Amino acid sequence: METLEEVLSSIDDFVWGPVMLVLLLGTGIFLTIRTRFMGWRNLGFALKSGLGKEARTKSKGTGDISPFSALTTALAATIGTGNIVGVATAMVAGGPGALVWMWMSAFFGLTSKFSECMLAIKYREVNEQGEMSGGPMYTMKHAFKHKSFGSILGWFFAFFAVVASFGIGNLTQANSITEALNNTFGFEPWIVGIILTVVSLVIIVGGIKTISKVSQWVVPLMAIFYLLAGLVVIGFNIGNIPEGVAIIFKSAFSLEAAGGAGIGIFVSSMMQAMRFGVARGIFSNEAGMGSAAITAAAATTDNPVRQGYINMTGTFWDTIVVCTVTGLCIASSGVLSTPEVINGTVKGAGVTIAAFETALGPVGGWLVTIGIALFAFSTILGWEYHGEKAFEYLFHTHRYNMVYRVLFSLIVYLGATTTLTVVWNFSDIANALMAIPNLICLLVLSKEIADDMKAFQPTIHASGKKRSKAS
Repeated sequence: METLEEVLSSIDDFVWGPVMLVLLLGTGIFLTIRTRFMGWRNLGFALKSGLGKEARTKSKGTGDISPFSALTTALAATIGTGNIVGVATAMVAGGPGALVWMWMSAFFGLTSKFSECMLAIKYREVNEQGEMSGGPMYTMKHAFKHKSFGSILGWFFAFFAVVASFGIGNLTQANSITEALNNTFGFEPWIVGIILTVVSLVIIVGGIKTISKVSQWVVPLMAIFYLLAGLVVIGFNIGNIPEGVAIIFKSAFSLEAAGGAGIGIFVSSMMQAMRFGVARGIFSNEAGMGSAAITAAAATTDNPVRQGYINMTGTFWDTIVVCTVTGLCIASSGVLSTPEVINGTVKGAGVTIAAFETALGPVGGWLVTIGIALFAFSTILGWEYHGEKAFEYLFHTHRYNMVYRVLFSLIVYLGATTTLTVVWNFSDIANALMAIPNLICLLVLSKEIADDMKAFQPTIHASGKKRSKAS
């Protein structure tokens, strides 16, 4: 008889199997084509809007936090262990070409991220405290013609979002921080757990305004810190970059048979690269999952489409920039061909650490460890807000939000001091199940998304002309 862990592992493999990946990527492809690639055509406008001075103010429209804070808080939840551990895992399991398929997931995921965030702002509500409440659950509730169907879908999304917030967004992140700090620096798990719990409690109890203030400083700084270290590694191995890039693309589209001892069958290396690249790419940027839309709904904006574009850039920064740097560090370092990686002795974060150590020695390992700790902690903060708003939706009131905040902070200690494989699998399943209602929502409202983007185009053209005159 199978154990609970084995049953959950089987379910996890199924829900994150080919059907889910096709649904996630397929929805992105459909939306990208239906919107005539406007997401990518307007990426320059989106990047300028998100990084401009105006984005750091609340001068236009209504909302709780600035457009930039909404972006960085959403990024806090997405830029995490997936950018370090996930990339390494994908490139080992699926070959170097998995990086290309991570880019593909981002290319089409850009429109999915725009769509869910734009709709969340368009259909958000103001709660009893005067705070914005939004996300896919509110979009389903208000936008669907069949209100009962929309409410049921919204409830399921919110329920699985709460479960995922405690698992993927809390327990597993805290455990990653403890494991990294213990392995590299020898810090005791219970000490790390206490520190994490106290710091989390202080920040989280303050609500979205405190979380966003921390995120708008921590996220850019930690990203710059990691990217600079990564560029040093790439610079040190610059002579290997052309060969590394060639191997990445050759592996991504190679149809040569690939397999290994214990696998029992041969599969094409292209399919392996596609499977692991798309899966890890979506896991990293969360495009189509609906989570980032919850934070986007808190943004101050005069037009949902404008903020949709700003939040859309999260997928660009997460996968096209941060994951690419990690991937190039690994590809140019030569660690994928070492016996330790091939036989599985070194895996996950160890692969990225080994890549950084080729250029920086032991310091490289320290930098990756610090990066994991910062990325994972920011994920805890971002996911708390996602879970809180889903929790508020389930109970139809904000009155119990403080209970959720305190409970969420205390559970950080449990995650930091206990390895719970069952929790990881269960929360991973919840993460997949919350995506299904969101993807249905995006497909149902695809015409509305395309129409709203088209209606906003004159505003983008007008802003472009103003810049041209100013220059």
